[in-house]
Amino acid sequence: MSPAAIHVPLLPEHKPKIRHASVSGAVFNVSTSIIGAGIMSIPATLKVLGVIPAFLLIGAIALLADVSVEFLMRFTHSGNARTYAGIMRESFGQAGSVATQMCVMITNLGCLIMYLIIIGDVLCGSQPEGVTHLGILQQWFGIHWWNSREFALLVTVGFILLPLVLLRRIESLKFSSAISMLLAVVFVGVSSVMAIIALLEGKTKSPRLLPHLDNQVSFFDLFTAVPVIVTAFTFHFNVHPIGFELGKPSDMIRAVRISLVLCAAIYLAIGLFGYLLFGESIMPDILVNFDQSSGSAIGSLLNDMVRLSYALHVLFVFPLLNFSLRANIDEFLFPKKPLLATDNKRFVSLNLVLLAISYLAAIAIPNIWYFFQFLGSTSAVSLAFIFPGAVALRDVHGISTRRDRIMAAIMVILAVVTSTVAISTNIYNFFGNKS
Repeated sequence: MSPAAIHVPLLPEHKPKIRHASVSGAVFNVSTSIIGAGIMSIPATLKVLGVIPAFLLIGAIALLADVSVEFLMRFTHSGNARTYAGIMRESFGQAGSVATQMCVMITNLGCLIMYLIIIGDVLCGSQPEGVTHLGILQQWFGIHWWNSREFALLVTVGFILLPLVLLRRIESLKFSSAISMLLAVVFVGVSSVMAIIALLEGKTKSPRLLPHLDNQVSFFDLFTAVPVIVTAFTFHFNVHPIGFELGKPSDMIRAVRISLVLCAAIYLAIGLFGYLLFGESIMPDILVNFDQSSGSAIGSLLNDMVRLSYALHVLFVFPLLNFSLRANIDEFLFPKKPLLATDNKRFVSLNLVLLAISYLAAIAIPNIWYFFQFLGSTSAVSLAFIFPGAVALRDVHGISTRRDRIMAAIMVILAVVTSTVAISTNIYNFFGNKS
């Protein structure tokens, strides 16, 4: 027997060490999942609600988001489920699982399409309400075939997004998420500087602290702002992929709370400074205000920095939402197949199909505001509040306290009532404008 063979055990003395994700990586991934496209729509909610109600609503929804995540994590670790759909299956059977998967698919695919529309608007321009806004590429290089929306988005999808969506662990996205958060801070920082300079020059608009109610319809219009903020705080589809790569459930709760505080602060800052800059002329997509015709005192360079930093931000958010979308579609279509990450053909094919659908839809659909109103009133509010509240009320593991049941009931009732009013008001306004 050789000396080398003497030291080789028949069985390993220790089990392979599991490589857990870091809390800091989880904070970046959760924060990036939250910020997404919501940051650009927050200033418009201040125009609708007024500063004080908007700030209170942002704080309230952030608090309810923390409660709903705590429900999800507690019921996950009390049962055998490892996914959001799995928790709903334990509580409500196959119907609950399918409802969750459908909501994740609708929400995430809608958001991916929104992100590509935003990137296309920034790079190649847009025409909201018949007014032409040039993109950065047209402003810098003139109008050419290679900076058209179709070609620019095709290059973005093929050379930037495809390598990112092919990463198989969500922890691998922590560096792109960190860059994304840095770009979001740059977006807010530059906007803040512009607002402060405009304030010193006496060029800021006077924000309304409270909503201006002049008739019955305008009161119900206030409810249309709620889905926008709900969508801005909907990240629950990534709670399980991120949480199960951490060592302890308490680590995920801590990461979520840090992220919620950070993101609420970013939302409050961009809401206030954006409203100060543009006042009642603020658009549903604040990026439209940041073009050369915006009349800013700083000039086109800072305007371009704001728009470009935000476009790059959502570019790096894209793979995070694609991760949970891909997992839910695979679980829905191929429940008996082995893990998606172990099947190269299925993994690559699904990613290519999702990128193709997102690209084609972003070319065909010109306006992202439709997505915000629809998602925030339906699938997003279900994932963020209705489903977690329903799980706590159902309480199949017998772990809900009296306080849990009260919070869950409040969460579900508020979500259902505000979403119903928002949907009804949007339908009324839509047909009212047509007539």
